[in-house]
Amino acid sequence: MNVDQVSSGTTGGAAGRAAGETSGGVAGGVTDEDAARRHRARVWGGAARSLWRPSVEGTVGGRLRALAGWTEAAGLADASVDVYGDGLVEELEERTAAELGMPAAVFFPTGTMAQQVALRCWAGRTGSPVVALHPLAHPEVHEGGALGAVSGLRTVHPTDAPRLPTAEEVRDHPEPFGTLMLELPLRDAGFVLPSWEELTAVVDAAREREAVVHFDGARLWECPTHFGRPLAEIAGLADSVYVSFYKSLDGMSGAALAGPEDLVEEARVWRHRYGGQLFQQYPVALSALRGLDVELPRLPSYVAHARVVADALREAFAETAGRAGGPGWFRVHPEVPHTHQFQVWLPYGPDVLTAAALAQTERTGVCLFRRWFAPGAGGPPGTAVTEVTVAAEALDWTAEEVRAAARDFLASVGG
Repeated sequence: MNVDQVSSGTTGGAAGRAAGETSGGVAGGVTDEDAARRHRARVWGGAARSLWRPSVEGTVGGRLRALAGWTEAAGLADASVDVYGDGLVEELEERTAAELGMPAAVFFPTGTMAQQVALRCWAGRTGSPVVALHPLAHPEVHEGGALGAVSGLRTVHPTDAPRLPTAEEVRDHPEPFGTLMLELPLRDAGFVLPSWEELTAVVDAAREREAVVHFDGARLWECPTHFGRPLAEIAGLADSVYVSFYKSLDGMSGAALAGPEDLVEEARVWRHRYGGQLFQQYPVALSALRGLDVELPRLPSYVAHARVVADALREAFAETAGRAGGPGWFRVHPEVPHTHQFQVWLPYGPDVLTAAALAQTERTGVCLFRRWFAPGAGGPPGTAVTEVTVAAEALDWTAEEVRAAARDFLASVGG
């Protein structure tokens, strides 16, 4: 995943090039795309107002000073540095297990490693190398076929609809499987979640088939608002849960796998085998602990305001949809965001919309959108999609300010 993909909040689709970019040019080992990426980062990172400030748009000094300030305030400045996962890393594991209501948790440097280890451990316990999951789930789209290539696992898909499978689809799937993996929320379908009743029914259907249930909970931290249930109750539906420390909590990196103590201990063995037993990780552990202290309590307010932002965008698009030069068609998906992230679709090429987003920020100092991408397979031709993330800075935006920024953006596209 490159810097632009993180900044835009999306990794799906082929990115169009913004105005002024060309492909293939190299000067001193730097391509035109490299230069364009840095330019976008400077412009969007320097915006006076933004719905979201991804950490990749910060500076090394700024990030380190902020983390050092929190470390002092939290009374951790004199804590010992970790060695091979003790100290602060153990504290983070214990805190994560408590937040999720799980018996134990183990830290991993990446979520990809955490989930591969979890699924291979469950395969050994169930005797089945088959994992049922959605074709848009992270292991299928963003991991280069690692489940099969590295762990010898095979995947099946109870549904290919842009949502999580239903209980009936899980119950009636014709092939046996040992593990059902559910990504909560399903990011590449628009950060969508089922209802609580649908989720519990799916879990029950898997249990009827004597399958274990694993949650890809990279963004599980955001789910309590939608489900109306505490985090531990949600996580408690599954046999194991993976969570990320940077996707919602603004950490540097890192992940955790939580579940039964024997699974966690086996996962530690496989973590070492996969090369994940790092010598020292205290900056990452500190940033994750900061995320649990600072960002986790704020997430419900981000989710609530995402609904305000989504409504305001829809109203602004609807105002201009029927006018000459207007978009004619648009989509805000889901209509009511399930988390603090959602998709926006417009009927223009991704290069046009990315250029308009960049130009708006350069002209006004307002960053409403970042990169736009072509939709994946099966998406409407001639359209582009972006992901909108609502975080701390967005709380200062009124609905009218969002509408005004959206009107200005559309005017820039039309112009």
